[in-house]
Amino acid sequence: MNVLHLKCYRKAASRRVKSWLRMGRHRQDPVRTSSSTFQIDLALVHSLLEGQHPDLAHLQICHLGTGWHNTMFRLGDQLLLRLPRRTTAGPLIENEQIWLPQLADRLPIDVPTVVRVGEPTQRYPWRWSILPWLTGTTAEQVDMRTSEVQRFTSFLKALHVPAPANAPQNPVRGVPLKQRSAVFGKRFLWVDEQTNLITRQIKNIWHRAVEAPMDGEARWLHGDLHPLNVVVNDGAISGIIDWGHITSGDIATDLASIWMLFAEKNHRQQVIKSYGSLSDATLQRAQGWAILIGVGFVESGLTANSSHASIGAATLQRVAEDSLTLR
Repeated sequence: MNVLHLKCYRKAASRRVKSWLRMGRHRQDPVRTSSSTFQIDLALVHSLLEGQHPDLAHLQICHLGTGWHNTMFRLGDQLLLRLPRRTTAGPLIENEQIWLPQLADRLPIDVPTVVRVGEPTQRYPWRWSILPWLTGTTAEQVDMRTSEVQRFTSFLKALHVPAPANAPQNPVRGVPLKQRSAVFGKRFLWVDEQTNLITRQIKNIWHRAVEAPMDGEARWLHGDLHPLNVVVNDGAISGIIDWGHITSGDIATDLASIWMLFAEKNHRQQVIKSYGSLSDATLQRAQGWAILIGVGFVESGLTANSSHASIGAATLQRVAEDSLTLR
């Protein structure tokens, strides 16, 4: 991602916030989360490469960014390093290493299957990944061609097949929304206080989603399918990244991406129609997941990363626009 482009995007996002932000509120994170992280620097990364993959140690290493779970570095022109930075991320990257290669060949969009695996050492406690570099920018920054609507739908259908009994289980993805409602309720109320995004319509859609029955078998999910994990190059999706939350569960979690990725209502309608055989209950749960994830982005945007705010706001506004009129 071009750094100058990112800075410009963040400035634009902060201007858009003002139309829905309740001014004068005290912005304090409503949910306490663990801040215990492992510090990963260039010297550590170079030593790991020298010790385990010495044939790659001569390549230039550039720090790309630090997410909640992982720190990323570009390695040369064609590779990416992904290193867990907190305890909860260790099992996630192992799931990605083990299971994604088994799904990749049938997916119509590229995914970064592991090229090499790094092992824990005395200096660094978790497995880590060397992945292929996918060229492009994340989807919140660029427009996609209309043809990508059908291509993304084909990706969802190819991914959402029945998962085996030993597939990974994720306690916060693909589960009934009722399991998330206690912690989410605090965020929901806080965002309601800070913004005008939590309308009566959004509240009604959320409550309806929580009560919607689970009516399908567990299927493979990406688990974290939002614009920051969709890479676009020249208007086409060049990759779906960050598979740490890969899991077996309710497809509604992934279907929330419909409202996160597509600004045009007719494109959202096209995804739902082309996907096929989606029950009213599944669509209700999908809208609930879009609200849950959208609220999380708004919260993050107001307390930490301003570029997240417009992603969450747009998601909530699209859900409110569509309600259940998409069929």
